[in-house]
Amino acid sequence: MARGDDEFIEFVQASSSRLVHAAYLLTGDRHQAEDAAQTALARTYAAWGRVRHKDAYAYTRTVLANHVIDGWRRPIREHATEQVPERPAPGDVATAVTQREWLLQALDALTARERAVVVLRHFFDLPEAGVASELGVSVGTVKSTNFRALAKLRISAEPDDPAQPSTLIGGRER
Repeated sequence: MARGDDEFIEFVQASSSRLVHAAYLLTGDRHQAEDAAQTALARTYAAWGRVRHKDAYAYTRTVLANHVIDGWRRPIREHATEQVPERPAPGDVATAVTQREWLLQALDALTARERAVVVLRHFFDLPEAGVASELGVSVGTVKSTNFRALAKLRISAEPDDPAQPSTLIGGRER
């Protein structure tokens, strides 16, 4: 166990669900999100000797964001099959589903850069400088992109819709 496999297993157990959720917010597709998170973790494992004593989560988050952005640049073409895979029947989670659908529709209204900035800034709670570093843009670009994206999200929000959490957009009550 020279590479620290036990430490990596603990790291995966502690961070994989949050990475999958972030990837889901970036992609809007559960299967793509799981693939992206798994790819990010596999790449982190390959570099585990270098990153395990540093901020491994930040490294993995950067790998995840870059992998998803690369997918936007080079989309993978999928081929349909004759059989649809079975899905488990969901429980009584109507409110959660409604909120998730609302959030994904709101995020779909944003450009790829706006979506990435909003997810990194507000889901991962990164400072503007951290978002700028991960996306390779200036802090001013992050600020203006975030401002425009939040404005779009506020405009698209319907204040009378009970399915929308009141503090979801920009952390402000509407």
